[in-house]
Amino acid sequence: MRFLRRSLVGLFLLSLTVGLLTYAGQTVYGALQERWAQEDRPRPARERVFAVNVVPFEPGAVTPVMTSFGEVRSRRTLEVRAQASGTVVELAEGFEDGGRVAAGDLLLRVDPLDAQAALDVARTDLTEAERELREARRALELAQDDVGSAQEQLALRTRALVRQQSLQDRGVGSAAAVETAELAEASARQAELNRRQALAQAEAAVDQALTAGERRKIALAEAERDLAETEVTAEFAGTLSDVSVVEGGLVQANERVARIVDAAMLEVAFRVSTGEYARLLGDGGGLLPAEVDVTLDVLGVDLAAKGTISRESADVGEGQTGRLIFARLDGAKGFRPGDFVTVRIAEPEMRFVMVLPAAAVDAAGTVLVVGEEDRLEVAEVALLRRQGDDVIVRARGLRGRLVVAERTPLLGAGIKVRPILPGAGGVPEAPAEPEMVELSDERRARLVAFIEGNAFMPKEAKERVLGQLGQPRVPAKMVARIEARMGG
Repeated sequence: MRFLRRSLVGLFLLSLTVGLLTYAGQTVYGALQERWAQEDRPRPARERVFAVNVVPFEPGAVTPVMTSFGEVRSRRTLEVRAQASGTVVELAEGFEDGGRVAAGDLLLRVDPLDAQAALDVARTDLTEAERELREARRALELAQDDVGSAQEQLALRTRALVRQQSLQDRGVGSAAAVETAELAEASARQAELNRRQALAQAEAAVDQALTAGERRKIALAEAERDLAETEVTAEFAGTLSDVSVVEGGLVQANERVARIVDAAMLEVAFRVSTGEYARLLGDGGGLLPAEVDVTLDVLGVDLAAKGTISRESADVGEGQTGRLIFARLDGAKGFRPGDFVTVRIAEPEMRFVMVLPAAAVDAAGTVLVVGEEDRLEVAEVALLRRQGDDVIVRARGLRGRLVVAERTPLLGAGIKVRPILPGAGGVPEAPAEPEMVELSDERRARLVAFIEGNAFMPKEAKERVLGQLGQPRVPAKMVARIEARMGG
């Protein structure tokens, strides 16, 4: 009985197990059928929407800016040359590279002993010539008096001869008396002739003395000029450069000893392409006096100056292209001849144009604009200028439309987009402020010492950099550039 009971319990448990397994299998099979049925159903397709940056197309007046690079030059440079040869006995206190001089300052003096001796001899010769002239004039006066006296003697002898002839005609005088009177009259005439010859010689002596005096004056002026040439003075105020003489050194006539550069009269020479040059011409074919902005980057501090185009080169130059243009600079503090600068030239104003990012226009001259239901449309624009990362375009019928600022290969006509205006409410975001860092006392002192010891840095730029280094927070970009120059 016990065996039978245990067998029945085992059969019951086996049947229950088989039933549970069967139920589980049916459940799994039903779930798989439902899954397979769901995968066979077609899913509804959803359109992809791209987010794009857009800018409103608002035409207006734009002044294009042309960018070039040029070299700062001085409009007034003078070579200082020694006019006399000899030993340099005196130099100006600031006669060195970088020394400042004023107009009329004495720069150097060559040994003047020989020139002074020649001047003294010339003055003595002139004094002697003046004395000889005075003697010749006194001799002339005496010769004139002798001539007058001889003429009076001749007149007396002539009257005596006439009187003897008259007495002879009346039978009172004798032939011997007449003959004696004739001889006396002839002798007086000869004496008068001799006196006139002496007068002519005296006049010639005066002329010779005058000529000798003029020669002595010329010699004196030349000696004074030679003495003056032993001193070299500055013709105008400026800065000395290329100094090549020391006190006690020997110089030759016409030897260049230095240069004076007028740092207050600067200009910039820059080259533009022929197409850019054509845009700077006026209606009459002449060069427009366009304004230019010149910048020089010095250790993160930009020196800036303004100027005006003044002239152009007469020829292109061997191996060059385009045109070389010169612009006068106004108030160019800190600039020096030889600086390599960036030049931005303002072109004539253009109307009814728009400035767009360069990435908004493709090679075919088209842009993407947001149309109905925020779908993109293709519009044509006229590309007028390229300047940096921007372009200047002109188009009709796009006023107020939204233009895609950055085109990608995924964007095209008919694509649905989500426009994003620059900044909140369409107001452009303010540019991020430069990163600032705090310096330790040791690091700040090291940077200040490097700037103060930089002899090639302009004074104005050095003052600006030192002023920024004295602040509690300093631009990180400027610090990095200074440390790169220091090698740290």
